[in-house]
Amino acid sequence: MSSPMRIAFLGDVVGQPGKRAAIAAAKSLRAAWGESGGVIVANGENIRNGSGITPELLGHLVQGGIDAVTLGDHALRELKIVPALERAGEPICRPANMPYRAPGKRSVRIDRGTGRRGVTIFTVLGRTFMPTPGSDPFECCERMLAERTHADDIVIVEAHMEATSEKIALARFLDGRVAAVVGTHTHVPTADARILKGGTAFMTDLGMCGPYDSIIGRSTEAVLRHLTTGLPTQFDVAEGGTLACGAVIEVSEDTGLARSIERYEMSA
Repeated sequence: MSSPMRIAFLGDVVGQPGKRAAIAAAKSLRAAWGESGGVIVANGENIRNGSGITPELLGHLVQGGIDAVTLGDHALRELKIVPALERAGEPICRPANMPYRAPGKRSVRIDRGTGRRGVTIFTVLGRTFMPTPGSDPFECCERMLAERTHADDIVIVEAHMEATSEKIALARFLDGRVAAVVGTHTHVPTADARILKGGTAFMTDLGMCGPYDSIIGRSTEAVLRHLTTGLPTQFDVAEGGTLACGAVIEVSEDTGLARSIERYEMSA
């Protein structure tokens, strides 16, 4: 039996505090893993002042040790990222179930060399309580799995969804067919990391990399001002209590399914 490979998936990176936390976490994970290595993924859709991403910020994450960057409902909030999304060599993708004509790649593939399984990562948006819902995420996952060109790849699916029930339903739907389904978007880590019956790792929400002395990453004072007065308010990214949160998954090279999943948290 071969040694398992490790995949760390970090939750939504929020603003500059989140960027610092994600890069610090990547450095720590690399040091702990040593020569055995592994793959580190992060959702970067909130890195630009809390909404969107730029090519420069993508570069910071990649140079900081992040292997692949996913996006969610704010994928195209900053249009400067579109050329990077469309370049085959850039390790970034937009949600796979956005409109058909939306620009950008629907998945990222990490080639780990001869004799080792590659890793394919893609994201689907939810349809429940989402401001910019995508098409049917279940049908989209079926299509993505059917169309992939590397059948032996380890597959990680990100469920960028508001409703916990929708995330769990997607994980049950894909159980035994992908290595992991991990939830993002709500910025609050959940305590349910587990392996489902078919061998798929699941966690309802990875949480965020960012300031937890806040309201899901934004200034507490600003959010309360808006909620208590109804006045339009700019929700600036907060500072303080910064954590990097996510999950570390061990995947069998033999089966392509999960052997373990643990919630990850590091103060930064």
